[in-house]
Amino acid sequence: MKTHPEHPAPAGTRTERDTMGELAVPANAYYGVQTARAIENFPISSLRMPRSVIRAMGLIKRAAAAVNRSLGLLAQQPADAIKQAATEVVEGKLDAEFPVDVFQTGSGTSTNMNTNEVISNRATELLGGARGSKLVHPNDHVNLGQSSNDVIPTAIHIAASETIQHHLLPALTRLHRALAKKAKEFDAIVKIGRTHLQDATPVRLGQEFSGYARQIELGIARMKRAQEALSEVALGGTAVGTGLNCHPEFSSKVMAAISQETGCSFREATNHFEAQSTQDSLVEASGELRTLAVSLMKIANDIRWLGSGPRCGLGEIQLPETQPGSSIMPGKVNPVIAESVTMVCAQVIGNDVTVTIGGQAGNFELIVMLPVMAYNLLQSIELLATASDNFAAKCIEGITANKERCQSLIEESLAMCTALAPEIGYEAAAKLAKEAYRSGKTVREVAKEQKVLPEKQLDELLDPWRMTEPGGPVGSAGG
Repeated sequence: MKTHPEHPAPAGTRTERDTMGELAVPANAYYGVQTARAIENFPISSLRMPRSVIRAMGLIKRAAAAVNRSLGLLAQQPADAIKQAATEVVEGKLDAEFPVDVFQTGSGTSTNMNTNEVISNRATELLGGARGSKLVHPNDHVNLGQSSNDVIPTAIHIAASETIQHHLLPALTRLHRALAKKAKEFDAIVKIGRTHLQDATPVRLGQEFSGYARQIELGIARMKRAQEALSEVALGGTAVGTGLNCHPEFSSKVMAAISQETGCSFREATNHFEAQSTQDSLVEASGELRTLAVSLMKIANDIRWLGSGPRCGLGEIQLPETQPGSSIMPGKVNPVIAESVTMVCAQVIGNDVTVTIGGQAGNFELIVMLPVMAYNLLQSIELLATASDNFAAKCIEGITANKERCQSLIEESLAMCTALAPEIGYEAAAKLAKEAYRSGKTVREVAKEQKVLPEKQLDELLDPWRMTEPGGPVGSAGG
């Protein structure tokens, strides 16, 4: 609601002024007039900037105040007050003061000014001033040496890298450890392999799980590559990348302090025009997250299939029972943890599309879809972290093998004839398999009846364990 000098502000509000005029602001709010305008302008959704981004904004403002003080650009009192107020932002004590919608100005200016105003008013209060009096000014003091155009992308990089470091990587490490443990535990269990969803040559259950473990190991490496892509930040470029109104040492000093505090590595961008007019780094990081989601989708789906049944499916593994699976079928238990993982993966893959489109929104000196890119990227990181940890804790760590089921299916496979092909030829082996299928007998039974090879040699060639290792006669191995 706009107010005019001759009309007092409504009860419970205070009047604040900016370059566009006056506006009523809730009297007890730490945010100010520009945030109030943003609330009016963007009544779009219930989505707000992730907590990790707000934390990163606090980190930037706190370090900026310290650096500006050390450079002689900011007096001691406002610097100390800003640092204390920014610390409260970092710690989440002022989260309720960040009401701006994600779907706002594409540079994230509203979020930057929201942060500046909250810290300004809290710092002013700490110095004995009234909220809205701007004793500590949101632009002149809190935003000193900065622009929304370099602060917001920097905050996104910090938030994403820190969340990867402290949430996603530990979760992936746990999941990798659980899968690797199962690979070792199941290594002695031989089962039938499957290609095209059809019977193939034998494989060890542990070998299958070793593949899953390797996928997650590679996923961990991908997350570290994502952090490397996020390590260059835009801070120091100010409005268009030229660094106007910013001390030349400001960015390097601020990012050194934040690197030390977060345990992540950040440095000033090699080229500020690239860092502010594009966000190829966010697109790259999102692509790594998408790849991880694809890996998890594969693993979760395999786990569901391997545990299908319990009597009329594959049933080669037993999944931990977590909840009743049906409102109508008593005793039914479903692979719900794996299913939740697949839904997370679908969401992350969709989020990547949004981040990719956002990455195309760089026009001349600025990219203008930063808030929605931030929301989707951070949601992907958080979802993958929580889903991976839950997958490990409530599913993978409790899986047991149905050894008897694994072994009973091997002898029935027509693909057993593959081991005979190097000795009797591909066409003869195929003919033998077709006869086994027609007659309902096993490959071993038909081969012995037809005396295609001496019985001792047949037993050696048709040993399932032997088929799970390299070596033996050389020939076509199927497809």
